[in-house]
Amino acid sequence: MANFKVVISDPASKKSYQTEIEQDRGISLIGKKIGDEVTGDLLGLSGYALKITGGSDKDGFPMHPGISGPGRKRTLLTHPSGFHPKLQGERRRKTVHGNTISQDIVQVNTIVVKNGEKALEEIFPKKEKSDGGDASTKAKSS
Repeated sequence: MANFKVVISDPASKKSYQTEIEQDRGISLIGKKIGDEVTGDLLGLSGYALKITGGSDKDGFPMHPGISGPGRKRTLLTHPSGFHPKLQGERRRKTVHGNTISQDIVQVNTIVVKNGEKALEEIFPKKEKSDGGDASTKAKSS
């Protein structure tokens, strides 16, 4: 129902971290708007303050800061969030989600406004990528 993937961007290190929050903590995000600040405590980031910068809903439509409310709307866009014009003066009608977080939102994008005691790299350790097997297995299959 209200499970959110939260992307945390750190402007100091220029890295992003992704985490998922459960229903009980995710309900506190419902009703927040783009530009609102939330505490990092609901993500387990004590001392951090995060600013909501956007997100996308269950069907992939991006949130747009100029559209108020939690629903979708087809609007004529001239600038980003939902449309990136190739020509000067180009406009296009696109479907975007409003600027309020609702139960339809799947991903919430945030940016760090205030750092806490621990660095984000310590809280979110780097995941090792597996290459799908060792070199001898690849050599046999080719």
